[in-house]
This record gives sequence, C-alpha cells and structure tokens, in this order.
Amino acid sequence: MSNPRALLIIDYTNDFVADKGSLTCGLPGQKIDAFIAQRAQTYLAQNDFVYLPTDLHQAHDSYHPESKLFPPHNLADTWGRALYGKTGAWFQAHQTSDHVQAFAKTRYNAFTGTDLDLLLRTRHITEIELVGVCTDICILHTAIGAYDLGYQLTIPKAGVATFNPQGHLWALDHFKNVLGATVLE
Repeated sequence: MSNPRALLIIDYTNDFVADKGSLTCGLPGQKIDAFIAQRAQTYLAQNDFVYLPTDLHQAHDSYHPESKLFPPHNLADTWGRALYGKTGAWFQAHQTSDHVQAFAKTRYNAFTGTDLDLLLRTRHITEIELVGVCTDICILHTAIGAYDLGYQLTIPKAGVATFNPQGHLWALDHFKNVLGATVLE
C-alpha cells in the first residue's frame, strides 16, 4: 500500500478571491473554485488528506512585514478570511473529518511557524499537491518550503491563480524547472 497524499488548499478566502475582497485576484481566482472543490473531494474519497493553511492577520499589526506591502486582509473573525465559494461549502460539509483540517498561517510559506511538516510526517505523507492563491506568492513560497523539506510536489495549472499574469507564468516555470515539481496541464 502506498503512502497517503495531501492536498494543500492555500489561502482560498473571500479577501483573495471574491469581487469585494481586499486583496482579490478576482476572476482568475474564481475560475479555479470548482476545480479545487473537486480535487478536495477526490482526495477525501481516496482516503488521502486535505489541509487548508489559511492566512491570518490582526488589524493594525505594524510588526508584520505584510502590513507595509498590502492592504489589511484575512483579518481574524471577518468575512474576508472565510473560505470562498464551492471550496468553502466543501470545507463546511467535511470539516469534522479526521482527514480534513484548516489551520492558520501568518507567513507566505505554510510551513513557517506551523505544524504542517510534523502533521505530514506523522501521516507518512511524502507527496503534496498545492492549489489556491496566489501562484507567485503563497503557493510559490510554500512550494519552496516543501522542496527544501524533501516533499514531492504536484501543482495543477487549473488549481492556482494570482492577480499578476506574468508572476503566474514565472512561478509555474519555477515550480517545474527549479523545484522539480510536476506541473499538470
């Protein structure tokens, strides 16, 4: 029997995806919603794991480096931090499963300051698939973190999006040619 795999749904929140989100990638992010929800269902049906590392910020946090770069987003206990669309509905329906877990992250890389590596290793997971937003920010930094920790990476083009088309293309190339990831067409 092979080791289980994990799907990481990164930062798929209203603030990053919805039209009125404070740091939205808009339509490109919205277009991947059905794909992400379907991938989550597939992973769960195969007895694999689905993790949702989700950006969390505090209002008026002048010490956080993102405060100088971006408008306030994914603030604790706000509509903006809620998971978006079909993916959010999928999580609501499956959040009690021991194969599904959402957790807060405070940096681009979902491994930084979280128990993600320990969580994966205790379940003997060596292969992870990344979906969500933004391709050239949190997906990229999480992919680099996963690479540095020795995980095998898969990133489907249909499951990632960003507000920067050039950054999106650059990151997809970087995943494949620098990190050795499988980038699915």
